[in-house]
Amino acid sequence: MIYLKSEHEIQLMRNSAQLVSLTHAEIAKRIRPGVKTAELDQVAEDFIKKHDGRPAFKGYGPRNNRFPATLCMSVNEQVVHGFPGEYELKEGDIVSIDCGIEKEGFFGDSAYTYVVGECDEQTYDLLKTTVESLYKGIDQAVHGNKVGDISHAVQTHCEAQGYGVVRDLVGHGLGRALHEDPSVPNFGKAGRGKRLREGMTLAIEPMINMGTWKVKTLKDGWTIVTADGSKSAHYEHDVVVREGKAEILTTFEYIEEITKIQIDPFPNYG
Repeated sequence: MIYLKSEHEIQLMRNSAQLVSLTHAEIAKRIRPGVKTAELDQVAEDFIKKHDGRPAFKGYGPRNNRFPATLCMSVNEQVVHGFPGEYELKEGDIVSIDCGIEKEGFFGDSAYTYVVGECDEQTYDLLKTTVESLYKGIDQAVHGNKVGDISHAVQTHCEAQGYGVVRDLVGHGLGRALHEDPSVPNFGKAGRGKRLREGMTLAIEPMINMGTWKVKTLKDGWTIVTADGSKSAHYEHDVVVREGKAEILTTFEYIEEITKIQIDPFPNYG
């Protein structure tokens, strides 16, 4: 079932999205070679709790295999759902960090792929194309369009550059639950799928690989990696479907103020 949000509910979602965005900024301050991913996870958990939020990912999942951390931290060939731990980030790594929080009964959810130090041009092009595809998808998140219009925009942009668009994982609705209907794939045909209506709230999140679109799951039951070991990028915004132009609730501006790296091609969107 798809839930349309009132303006009051959307304001509560803005508050959650703001906290997610600020949490990313706290992480961005500390990303450098030598830092352990577990240290960044603890920073995020402390910050969220200090601001009256609840880490949405910690304890999520089936009873016999709940996600153990506040952040999903996925390095290089890891696509999503990587575990923070004793791994020390290295110069040239990319690390996709997905953060979800619940506050005042509503969820916020945002992902960003960080560069540790400096990366090569090939990797930067992957990140830039993935961000561009995110905004091309968001451009289609308007009243009267179909979910497939978002999907098609992401897929065609990335595949035109030779990248693999992950098909096993999708974006989603969100609001009072972390995952609501509808699913928002990053591939598909324009004009297909659920019709978008004013007040729908979506998490749009391209997951794009430098090589094949195919992925596999590691033995921990969570970590998804590229099937060919190529690098993967992941960016995610929370958006409200509106007439004419979508409204973005999350922001990457706080991250870019700290990193001084503006991968985001449209920082003032919305």
